[in-house]
Amino acid sequence: MWSITAAAAAIAVGRLSPVELLDDCLQRIDRYEPRVKAWVSVDREGARAAAEQAGREISSGVRRGPLHGIPLGIKDIFDVFDWPTAAGSQLWAHSIARQDATVVRRLREAGAILLGKSVTTQYASFDPPPTTNPWNSSRTPGGSSSGSAAAVATGMCLAALGSQTGGSITRPASYCGVMGCKPTHGRVSCAGVVPLACSMDHPGPIARTVRDLAILLEAIAGADPLDPTCSTRSVPAYATLLGQQQEVPRLGRVRGFFDDVAEPSVREMMDHVAHEFRRAGATVQDVALPASFREVSERHRTVMAVEAASFHGVRLRRHPEDYQPNIRRLVEEGLACPAPDYARCKEHQRRLRAEMRTCFESADVLLTPATTGPAPDAATTGDPAFNSPWSYLGFPTVSLPAAWSPERLPLAIQLVGQPWMEALVFSAAAWCEDVLSFGTPEPPNV
Repeated sequence: MWSITAAAAAIAVGRLSPVELLDDCLQRIDRYEPRVKAWVSVDREGARAAAEQAGREISSGVRRGPLHGIPLGIKDIFDVFDWPTAAGSQLWAHSIARQDATVVRRLREAGAILLGKSVTTQYASFDPPPTTNPWNSSRTPGGSSSGSAAAVATGMCLAALGSQTGGSITRPASYCGVMGCKPTHGRVSCAGVVPLACSMDHPGPIARTVRDLAILLEAIAGADPLDPTCSTRSVPAYATLLGQQQEVPRLGRVRGFFDDVAEPSVREMMDHVAHEFRRAGATVQDVALPASFREVSERHRTVMAVEAASFHGVRLRRHPEDYQPNIRRLVEEGLACPAPDYARCKEHQRRLRAEMRTCFESADVLLTPATTGPAPDAATTGDPAFNSPWSYLGFPTVSLPAAWSPERLPLAIQLVGQPWMEALVFSAAAWCEDVLSFGTPEPPNV
């Protein structure tokens, strides 16, 4: 299967055309989609016209960068001009977007081919999607970026947009055996994206390599006047920085909660990767979390519920039939939450961000499992316990597959950085990727 990096290099020398690359993706859709159900819609004609145009531009010497001619999936909470944005809703299934979300516009400008809309859990929440796990159809692909992760894992697209409010990039990427990046909150614009909890919503990429993640984040990040919460900080040249000398990282292995909640196969995986990283020359030191970290799960839930209610509350009253059980329960919790409880959570959020600085005194990045275990059954989207703290705090993360569970399902590690330090997280993740040499193997077609 093609990565963005490999495909871009082949296109640059004329060994591969955008149309040939698109045809490969479409053949994989024909092969995998009946079982995996990763797509809401595929725009075959539009994608082919865009690929042909990209080919003509590249042949004439106009090359927009590494995404030029690359087919991507777009999670169905992002507006794409003239496509519906349903967000898993029956009533919104024909709600046509009149302009691109900012991140979609930036991908178009970079020359990417928009292949189609990938499945999201309803309103990017917790209700199980129709998508199945590519490695085992009885297991969940995770959520809420279910279709994005499954489509990338099967090569139906080379990468996809996801979003995370709890664990909605990291968990599906990990369960499906690919890589995910949740950037710092505010690094990527949310304009044109259906919100869940505005103070914790993070658009981000799912891809097959760390370098691919860096390429995508560099393309979509940056200030946006349409989103006042989006940072005006300059965006580093992430992919260029990865091409420079890689320093051996200092890794802070987070114990306590992350050992206590993890399943045995995950604890074994963590011991193994820590040993491999030390053998390759990295410093791996145990890191203790602040005492108030234990409150994160409950407080994250409160913030998410209240902010979800601020967007969905009126609509839930008008159209209760359009809300599945888990998202309905979340919104109802938010509507019932006393204002002082929400205010206390926001104060805890602010205080914990400051307290977490001590965890990075002897570590460049923190090392944790990406999930509590391998993908569970399809009745759930899995436990976000190892991801929601970083969404709550807004810290950047990269997850990458690292081992197999006894059931032959992917297991992944998660690297966590300080705010705005994505370049350092990418550097550490690329080093770990090289040491582990796990890659992103192709799921079976059964």
